[in-house]
Amino acid sequence: MTRTDGYLLDNRQTEAAEHFSAFAALFDPTTFQHLEALGVGSGWRCWEVGAGGISVVSWLAKKVGPTGRVVATDADPDRLFPAPRPPVRMLVHDLVGQEPPGEGFDLVHARLALVHTPDRERALRTMVKALRPGGRLLVEDADPALQPLLCPDECGSEQQLANRLRQGFRRLLADRGTELPCGRTLPRLLREAGLTRVQADAYFPIASPACAALESLTIRQIRDQLVAAGLATDQDINRHLTNVTSGVLDLTTAPMISAWGRKP
Repeated sequence: MTRTDGYLLDNRQTEAAEHFSAFAALFDPTTFQHLEALGVGSGWRCWEVGAGGISVVSWLAKKVGPTGRVVATDADPDRLFPAPRPPVRMLVHDLVGQEPPGEGFDLVHARLALVHTPDRERALRTMVKALRPGGRLLVEDADPALQPLLCPDECGSEQQLANRLRQGFRRLLADRGTELPCGRTLPRLLREAGLTRVQADAYFPIASPACAALESLTIRQIRDQLVAAGLATDQDINRHLTNVTSGVLDLTTAPMISAWGRKP
């Protein structure tokens, strides 16, 4: 079943672990580059928001070492992986409805969390509140409306079908209340939340094997919703999945916007 808060890809499905792996393959290098630039190191206290997969949490745990602390949270207990060893602590936490799971954090990081949050401004205030003075916030989110095509080079019927199905996916997201212009708003939202030294950049992969893996997983997860909404037929979806597997499509994802700043 899909959720009514905009989260279309139910992580309790069989494909969930593969989905997290595809996201990690695509976005971990950029995330780790930003975290390195922010200075994450031994003894740091970090909060990973919307933890989902284990890759970022494991990277942070290695960086902060035994004298540091990593709190990993998600609103859905089914999306939290089995409790690891210290310095990691796993918690169920509602970013909008609850106080921060601690204070004095050196770093708060959220990736692909705000796009499905109904009150982004409040969520950001919660994250900023958790920071120590001088602490860093790094928020990374996609912006499906900024680049709406799955195949930017629409050179044939295969690419046209892929883009039509991507439009159907965006329609399903919008129908569930997801605000598609999300990533582009992050720099402004961070400034409005009181952060200083705000900067941002974007990562836009094309023709990566991980893009194909992510597309295949996504379509398999939303197949029934696309058909039920009249946005595609089973034949359309079977043909598209064959095209993805064959490697004839140069696929992309929505740009990932990374924005960061410091608490005064």
